Amino acid sequence: MGSSTALRELQRELENKANDLSKLQKDIAKNHQVRKKYTIQLGENELVLKELGLLNEGANVYKLIGPVLVKQDLAEANANVRKRIEYISAELKRLDGTVQDLEEKQNSKKEAIFKVQQRIQSLQAGKAKA
Repeated sequence: MGSSTALRELQRELENKANDLSKLQKDIAKNHQVRKKYTIQLGENELVLKELGLLNEGANVYKLIGPVLVKQDLAEANANVRKRIEYISAELKRLDGTVQDLEEKQNSKKEAIFKVQQRIQSLQAGKAKA
């Protein structure tokens, strides 16, 4: 295999790895967006729980269902908000794991790209000498 063929192969490999890296970066950005949304929801729900904690036992609590406000038991409202916080917290934890995994893949992909670039440079340097 000639050096120009080897160079073309390496450039093709570099292009494929760069495309993979780009996809990983898009996935990471998408995960960060979803995480941001969940973080906002978590803050809102924690605020609701705090507000519910300020109410007296017999206070009226209403839940918006579609266009209608429906009366809800205070204990039930508390339980629902706590469940929501649990769910959102679990999703955030899952997303953190996913992002960490994607970032590790991104780092190894960057290393692989760097190695291919070094091979291309050494092949080009060899050609220049010849």
